[in-house]
Amino acid sequence: MPERETVQTLCRMCDDRCAINVYLEDGKIVDIDGYKEHPWNRGRLCVKARAAVDMVYHPERLLKPLKRTKRGFEEIPLQQALDEIAERLLAIKDKHGARSISIWKGEAIGFAQEEDMARRFVHALGSPNYFSNDSMCYNGRYFGYRLVEGSWPVPDYENSRCVVIWGANPPHAHPNMTQMIMRARKAGAKLIVVDPRMSAIARQADLHADLKPGTDGALALGLIQQLIETQGYDREFVEHYTVGFTELAEYAKAFSPERVEEQTGVAAAVVRELARTIAAAAPRVAVYVGNGPEHHENGINNIRAVACLDAILGALDREGGNRLVEGFKANHLTLYDEIPLEHLGPIGADRFPVLYGFRQECHTMTGINTILSGEPYPIRAMILTAANPALTNPNTLKVREALGSLDLFVVRDLFMTPTAELADYVLPAASFLERVELHTHAKYQRITMTRKILKFPDVQDEYQFWHDLAHRLGIGEYFPWEDETELTRWILEPTDISLERAAAHPEGIEYTPIRYRKWEKEPFNTPSGKVEFSSQYLKDLGYPALPEYKPPAYLESPDPEYPFVLITGARKLIYYHSRFRNIKRFRTAIPGPEVELHPEDAAALGVADGDSIRITSRIGSVEVPAKIKSAVEILPGTLQMTHGWKEANVNLLTHDDRFDPISGFPLMKAVEVQVENV
Repeated sequence: MPERETVQTLCRMCDDRCAINVYLEDGKIVDIDGYKEHPWNRGRLCVKARAAVDMVYHPERLLKPLKRTKRGFEEIPLQQALDEIAERLLAIKDKHGARSISIWKGEAIGFAQEEDMARRFVHALGSPNYFSNDSMCYNGRYFGYRLVEGSWPVPDYENSRCVVIWGANPPHAHPNMTQMIMRARKAGAKLIVVDPRMSAIARQADLHADLKPGTDGALALGLIQQLIETQGYDREFVEHYTVGFTELAEYAKAFSPERVEEQTGVAAAVVRELARTIAAAAPRVAVYVGNGPEHHENGINNIRAVACLDAILGALDREGGNRLVEGFKANHLTLYDEIPLEHLGPIGADRFPVLYGFRQECHTMTGINTILSGEPYPIRAMILTAANPALTNPNTLKVREALGSLDLFVVRDLFMTPTAELADYVLPAASFLERVELHTHAKYQRITMTRKILKFPDVQDEYQFWHDLAHRLGIGEYFPWEDETELTRWILEPTDISLERAAAHPEGIEYTPIRYRKWEKEPFNTPSGKVEFSSQYLKDLGYPALPEYKPPAYLESPDPEYPFVLITGARKLIYYHSRFRNIKRFRTAIPGPEVELHPEDAAALGVADGDSIRITSRIGSVEVPAKIKSAVEILPGTLQMTHGWKEANVNLLTHDDRFDPISGFPLMKAVEVQVENV
């Protein structure tokens, strides 16, 4: 019998980062299950974690560097690939300047240290042009909450008396969050779900507000109006710890339950019941906003309006409410203080100053336009690490054209994706089982260090790649650590947690105790030091100070040629964006793409379940099988199609020129389309 070894680490098949036991026999992974000692997942795992074995040893896994030649991709030695890439980067830098070189950071190998290494590299090189998929996910919610509260809080589900899930579907996206919600329900908490669809979490709800896509702000303002009118708000908190309440209250007066019904489709009686339910539970109301409200032309103000509810209810940084997280005070890899590069014109920063101001990040859709136009200056090289914008960014055909026109395009990934197929060089990336990294679980204010379990000969971890390339480009001083273990030791230096201590505690280490009501002694991380219902910062940039509601275009000015509204991106439990379609057991469960529609719409179109239908927007068309839902599962006139399928890429339909004016997020969840039976 081969000797079996067990190693504890964290799963990185999605962003939940669950604690796992990895079982090895003769140095090969044979199984994975949940590690019960970590409080985050308590031993529970979803199916994706167990499929990490399939991913790591997949026959299509990239394990050798590839170079594009006239004969197609050919394997070359790793050191030759790095030498050639460095030589071409230096030539492009000499001809066009350092800012013509860009980095695009993806999600498939993780964020945290991986993100900060990429940011460090591009700034050390002298370019401000760091891009990531955060241009389309996460940043919108982060901005909405930071503008109001100073940071994005963590819901304290287990101690709440009412949980509000707004535009998210935790059973398919965040299994651990689902367990926390169910524990709260068992203790007597109410569950409210706001979503146009009868999602898996909505089926569990006491109240489901099935609002029209993009009308979230009207509902939030209607709840604020009701809470103020019925005296259901926290007067003391509002008076002492907020600014702009008088202005917000005056603006919200116009959002009576009847007007909210007119805008959202949620009955006035339901609006009143929602307000009564959260008022009765206050301050123990935990609100979580998913990415549903982000992808709209007024997404940030809609999210700001929802964020205002925390303070109106007095639920902010309270037990059972939304807790403000205290960060882990370690060394940071980024170089924004040491090498400020704002004067070089980060792409998109002039149009979306909040994006760069808050996140030092460039706007990917503007970046695509810049590659094609050369304006305001050329972007001629890109290193893209584990992203797949050829499937996940809007207006796919333009994305492919732009990436294919670069003088140098380098992709690092685990598999040959549609994006990697466009590259000049494709380098194999290390999976989460092949790296050392620190992870923070903000919910528990706990740090955990992952373990390096495997090593493939020509597969570099992220640090080794950036280190080796930096030293070839003359910026090696910014990557002085021998390997990622020594880098992690440096990151931990300012803390009281040593590398050895972190390695010895796979259950994680609490870096600071959880505290509530910090606002009693400490200011909020906003310009005023208070919760900002009205933002002078936004006003100074030319945006509305209040979270003003603007109806979505399909309601405000309907286009008769495109009478349906398409939602994109609803999660499927076994897939993660465009990942894992090549895992056989998952393909068996969900073999292909489909578009969900209401039975009345299907009948009017003469469509049966499984029929192929053509969906057309002003951007393009796609054909996909129809999935007819029950009448309560989706609104009439509304379609939903999940992204990530190259067989039917929904981003052939999505707009790359219609944005939220604050975040720059594209319109992806209220796209006007027409439908025909083919």
